[in-house]
Amino acid sequence: MGSPVRAAHVVADGLIHGWLMLYAWRTPGVEFLPHATVILDPDNTFQADALLRLLPDRGGRTRVNEAGYLVGPPELVVEVAGSSASIDLRDKLRVYRRTGVIEYRIWRLAEAPFDWLYLEGDDYRPQAPDGQGLLQSRTVAGLCLPLEPLLKLDSQQVLAPMLKQ
Repeated sequence: MGSPVRAAHVVADGLIHGWLMLYAWRTPGVEFLPHATVILDPDNTFQADALLRLLPDRGGRTRVNEAGYLVGPPELVVEVAGSSASIDLRDKLRVYRRTGVIEYRIWRLAEAPFDWLYLEGDDYRPQAPDGQGLLQSRTVAGLCLPLEPLLKLDSQQVLAPMLKQ
């Protein structure tokens, strides 16, 4: 049996999955992978809560190895952090940064913040919502997230911007 997961984590994780799944479904050349094992380098293998990757023929940097695992840094990783917040914010952040994961999102459920980080040079920089309250991806064209509805777990409003496209 896997580690126990609280209801709040499952609800938040499901909302993130729905948001990324809808985006990938509508966007050719992008793949959504929930709970995928990612081999970032010989010393670091993680299971991300959710990720988006560009397919190799669209400029993506990941590949699937002979054993069926994803190898290389995906373009975007999302972690829903409950009790693991310190691991996600410290250990994973360091490895994702060093291996070149361009966009890293951390939803810290206990504190409610949603950190939208973008790799600039050798360090992650926080990205703030635009004037409409949307967090816009710099790497994955057209991917946006309305922050306030997300924090309120309002799935209709989270998905609304993509349904309008």
